[in-house]
Amino acid sequence: MDYTKDIAAYFERLKTTIDRIDKEDLSGLMNILVDAKDSGRQVFIMGNGGSSATASHYVCDFNKGVSLGEEKKFKFICLNDNIPSLMAYANDLSFEDVFVEQLKSFYKEGDVVIGISGSGNSKNVLKAIRHANEHGGLTVGLTGYDGGELKRITRYGVHIPIDDMQIAEDLHMVLDHCMMKILCQYNACV
Repeated sequence: MDYTKDIAAYFERLKTTIDRIDKEDLSGLMNILVDAKDSGRQVFIMGNGGSSATASHYVCDFNKGVSLGEEKKFKFICLNDNIPSLMAYANDLSFEDVFVEQLKSFYKEGDVVIGISGSGNSKNVLKAIRHANEHGGLTVGLTGYDGGELKRITRYGVHIPIDDMQIAEDLHMVLDHCMMKILCQYNACV
């Protein structure tokens, strides 16, 4: 079977969507993150499913990739990386509480809280973002589709304007690598 036409169609949708991403929104997010680093504030990040893998990847790229050898370092914390904690909160409270309960333990006013949700409607992400909003946080949403509720309740965001979960997730990861690559131009990153 020859899948070339299907591959070309997918790549074309990906390229078209890249051109529709608001570059000023991405620049704004970079400024928020650099300001958090320079101020010593933490950046909490979270997501479900594929977005959880993306959140973990951001932590690696910012804490090690952009920060290695730097005096001031990024302080990213991924709220979906500790499986025992997630399962304990999900079992004893609810899955909607897995992120917000961790924030209650570690969050400080002024910290940045990033929610990644292709649909923008992940209840556990929304609950954590609302908590951060109510306690003086800088909230950021990385969304797809119409942005869902996440786009409406975060103070900042980068929206991937496409009704396709896989392309939205692809481009959330591209945002990470784009920011990392640019920030490394100003640091001695590897």
